[in-house]
Amino acid sequence: MSPKQQRGEATVELLLDAALRVYAEAGEQGLTVNAITQASGVSLGSLYHHFGSLNGLTDALMNRWLGRMLGELVTAVQGTRTARTGIRAIVEAYLRFVQEHHDAALLLHSPMADRRGMANGQELRDAQEARLSPMTAWIQLHVRSGELAPLPLGLIESLVMGPVVGVARRRLSGIDDVDLDEAARILPERIWLSVAGE
Repeated sequence: MSPKQQRGEATVELLLDAALRVYAEAGEQGLTVNAITQASGVSLGSLYHHFGSLNGLTDALMNRWLGRMLGELVTAVQGTRTARTGIRAIVEAYLRFVQEHHDAALLLHSPMADRRGMANGQELRDAQEARLSPMTAWIQLHVRSGELAPLPLGLIESLVMGPVVGVARRRLSGIDDVDLDEAARILPERIWLSVAGE
């Protein structure tokens, strides 16, 4: 990699890291081009050169962290032997991600992320296809074996992820009535009952 490419990558990292910090400190309303350039020390021209717009930067930031989270879920499930232990691994990995990467989790569960997801759901899914393929293959394998119920893939994903995302959102919104460690102990078995094969 040339020195120019290295500088470009370093600039991209500075901007993405600064954008997450600004979002965590000031929320969506405070996530402005000026705030990000001030926090990063990167020029306005460089921001536009690398991302095209504020939306381009925030999309890249969300894709970066969504990719990391999906990577952790895939790693967790690949280390399991049964569908039941896989469900447990998915739940635990997701909730651990929320605890360890609070600012990124806050962004991924934000109204801004929801709006982008609703407007560009298939595009976002396509962008993460490489990360999602192993999870899809894992689900299909366990449906074929009879361990998971023969439901459409989207329903299995919703039954598994829906409760976990709900708990994460609750906690991230400041509602303190659910302990994530307790949820990691209770949810896997409850979720398993909803997707287990006959």
